[in-house]
Amino acid sequence: MNFIVDICLAIVSILLIIFVMLQGSKDDINDAFNGSKSELFKNQKTRGVELFMVRATALLAILFIALVIASLAIHA
Repeated sequence: MNFIVDICLAIVSILLIIFVMLQGSKDDINDAFNGSKSELFKNQKTRGVELFMVRATALLAILFIALVIASLAIHA
């Protein structure tokens, strides 16, 4: 049982890293240098693949935390 939780934790952590890396940034590199922030697309809703990525990342993060707590409870 210990190794099953640890393997699931490793898989979820790799998937979480992949999903975070695949998400596009809403910030522009030019904003870092000139200090201005465009408010044109501030209220734009996420749709389609972006919405799936955001929800999947949140779900994986919750699953990761639950598996870490379960792993700590099992190994303690």
